[in-house]
Amino acid sequence: MVAIVVAVGATRSWRAALTGAAGGLIVLLVVIALLGTALQAVPLEPLRLIIGALLVAFGSQWFRKGILRVSKEGWSIGTGAEEVDSDVPPGFDWTGFVLSFKGVTLEGLEVAVIVAAFGAASNAFGSAVAGALASIVVIGALGLASYRVVARIPRRALQLFVGAMLITFGTFWSGEGLGVEWPAGDLALVWLGAVYVVAALVLVRLVGDWRTSMAERPPVVERTPAGAGR
Repeated sequence: MVAIVVAVGATRSWRAALTGAAGGLIVLLVVIALLGTALQAVPLEPLRLIIGALLVAFGSQWFRKGILRVSKEGWSIGTGAEEVDSDVPPGFDWTGFVLSFKGVTLEGLEVAVIVAAFGAASNAFGSAVAGALASIVVIGALGLASYRVVARIPRRALQLFVGAMLITFGTFWSGEGLGVEWPAGDLALVWLGAVYVVAALVLVRLVGDWRTSMAERPPVVERTPAGAGR
């Protein structure tokens, strides 16, 4: 989100970029508030089962994408910059506003759901929202201070490891919702996370080797049957 806003601001209009970002953040805060209010009314055990399944679903998508991208392109650096141009019309730049608003809203919807889910499942909604806001302030300030710093964040690695983290919490809370007694209690999050991270690294290696073998395989030459051209 920050990379998109900074890219729009640097190439088009900071006023439009920041206004669009503010609008997108307001939308996300409303989503979090509505989801949090609704989720807090649900009993804790079934709530953890539902939220756990939700986090596994979200995390699996990030986990899969991270594995595929890392295995294909390596642990390389990537940015989230939106494709923007510098042809800015006079007056308020509505194109820059829409680009920034769209980037913040679309990129943040899954995060908004996760924040509400974490807060409700751990019965600490205020702490979850405070943590989300703190991360926006820190990363936003970092992005405004230096776009190159934001651009150097290894997004593929983040996507993979955040996916592993979400699956870890999802597995843990789903198990609690089903009445599973995890060994070592809350410390089960540590070994569950380690299992998923190791699995990710193994899958990256396996998929990378498979891609290499497919690239090195000689092309198949189709033979024309005898007499086919007669």
